[in-house]
Amino acid sequence: MSKVLGIIGGMGPLATVKLFEDIVLLTKASKDQEHIHILIDNNTSIPDRTDYILGINTEDPRKELIKSALKLEEMGADYLVMPCNTAHSFYDQIVENISIPFLNMIEETAIYLKKQNPNIGKVGLLSTEGTIEAEVYDTIFKEYDIEVLKPSKGNQKYITNLIYNIKEGIQEDNIKKVYRVIDDLKQENAEILIAGCTEISVAVDMYNIEGIIDPMKILSKKAIEFAGKVAKKI
Repeated sequence: MSKVLGIIGGMGPLATVKLFEDIVLLTKASKDQEHIHILIDNNTSIPDRTDYILGINTEDPRKELIKSALKLEEMGADYLVMPCNTAHSFYDQIVENISIPFLNMIEETAIYLKKQNPNIGKVGLLSTEGTIEAEVYDTIFKEYDIEVLKPSKGNQKYITNLIYNIKEGIQEDNIKKVYRVIDDLKQENAEILIAGCTEISVAVDMYNIEGIIDPMKILSKKAIEFAGKVAKKI
């Protein structure tokens, strides 16, 4: 019997839906019974991670994150994943409170990149200001000898706007500025761009943005394999 997957969701709901969809679409299956048993806690009560990290809001997300993790474990999840890059800033604190494996999306991305290109040296990061401030990617990628390049403050506002527009369901009317951010990072010798926010992952599909690695798809593949199923190539 395959393992039961638990998803700590709600950050945001659309990103949670996308991860669920990615897992289903990337699973090699010919019938329902060959897919993974998945439990989802779409916990929209989790406070904004970026606001907390930047000191805009003092409401700590960790209480609700841990609550979701424990709830999923109690419901029978054998392992967990979390489709929110910024929330991985609190990964260690969540792990301390559970007794089941918790796949780290950031580390799985670093492992994947190194397997694809052992000599990779620099990547460009498109993420929230919270992910940048907490150095969520820097800390782990440094262990794999990968340097993380970020947009300038002037360019970051376009990425932030894109992220929160997707959360609000607002159609982005200035996608060309996002491409300018990508071009600037490539000028700094970023060998590949990372969708370091799950709303960016949604945007990649929504606006057909090319040349960006999606950590959610990497996490989906790993989650499928961890359950003992076969994943399609990404």
